[in-house]
Amino acid sequence: MALMKAVRGTRDLLPPETELWNRVERTACDVFARYGFGEIRTPIFEDTQLFARGVGEETDIVSKEMYTWEDRARAQSEKSQSLTLRPENTAGVVRAYIEHKLAETGLLQKLYYIGPQFRRERPQKGRYRQFFQIGAEVIGPPSAGSESPLRDAEVLEMLATLLDALGIAGWTLELNSVGSATDRPRYVQALREALIPVAASLCDDCQRRAVTNPLRVLDCKVPEDQPVIETLPKIADFLDDASRAHFAAVRSALDACGVPYHVNPRLVRGLDYYTRTTFEFTHGGLGAQNALLGGGRYDGLSEMLGGPRAPGIGFAIGADRLVLTLQAMDSAARGDEALLDVYVAPIGEAQQNAALQLARELRRQGLRVELGDGSFRIKKAFEMADKRARSIILLGEDELQSGQLTVKTFASGEQTKIARDEIGDYLCRAMRVGEQN
Repeated sequence: MALMKAVRGTRDLLPPETELWNRVERTACDVFARYGFGEIRTPIFEDTQLFARGVGEETDIVSKEMYTWEDRARAQSEKSQSLTLRPENTAGVVRAYIEHKLAETGLLQKLYYIGPQFRRERPQKGRYRQFFQIGAEVIGPPSAGSESPLRDAEVLEMLATLLDALGIAGWTLELNSVGSATDRPRYVQALREALIPVAASLCDDCQRRAVTNPLRVLDCKVPEDQPVIETLPKIADFLDDASRAHFAAVRSALDACGVPYHVNPRLVRGLDYYTRTTFEFTHGGLGAQNALLGGGRYDGLSEMLGGPRAPGIGFAIGADRLVLTLQAMDSAARGDEALLDVYVAPIGEAQQNAALQLARELRRQGLRVELGDGSFRIKKAFEMADKRARSIILLGEDELQSGQLTVKTFASGEQTKIARDEIGDYLCRAMRVGEQN
């Protein structure tokens, strides 16, 4: 019988890597909460029309990459429905905003999500068919300030705070404006016309996109195409006065709060719903495909989906690529991410119950504890503990009788005797000192 394996383009996440994933997600949740965001959880599949109408039928996502199937009718009177595994989550969040009538609260909705998305694309480093995103959306009626450039700047400042909190140094914020709902079509038409005489010299993907989605030509990473792309019209030349003023206000707010950025006139988003501010955070540790996260404004998406006017701005972090970046950095590459605080080693079967009782007490004090099973000799216990924890407690007959437990910290090599009723406080202090260092 053939060995069963994960489907190509998917993979299992195992310890100790999942410890790093959990740290990333905990940090994101903590930062988002400080900015007033609450969590939303949407279904992993939606009506296919949600993405066709919101993301755009001519985008690569909808035309080539979605996992779509026909959901058979349950009865003769019912029509079958086309369903799609979500390839992104902004459309789903806006659908939920409309369906649950959140506009009627009159409040600005600040929502974040963490979860899997699905795209049928060629698997490569950091890119999978099932991938994970951490994202957030700010959406609401104009009366709640949803159109304000200050919201754009606040989201960008929050992302800078998150990357700093994760210890990711050396990021770059790329910033641009793709204009209003009237600016963008004028630019797309000019871009399409400029591509007609040069498209044949571009790569196959660009030749196709020149017809179906000209904005995506600007995303091309093929080195040979860059000289031609540099000659194409810039969207900054097609912005109306309101869009220019909005973009200037965003930059002014970022300057005021000290968030560095680089205006990249070629930065666009290929999805149909984007307007005005668009951005990416990049990092050199990821090579040519260097984007950690991206997002922008989508002031007309709610109306596209049949809802009320509700300007918004959001982003999605490629969690797979974020973790890759952390793993590549010295500050996050240490192997102690998954180490437990202490290994309790009963030296003999008679000490097992006492060891379980001690482990229970330490866990209730917030310590992460592994419990030996009493079958190891001292040398073997040390070998096992060194692989699993930062320190070891030896629990033998002598320790039980004297009430003095032997504790060894592996990093320093220090070994000492601690009174049984003081062991928890001692380990908690040691843990805090370790975190500060």
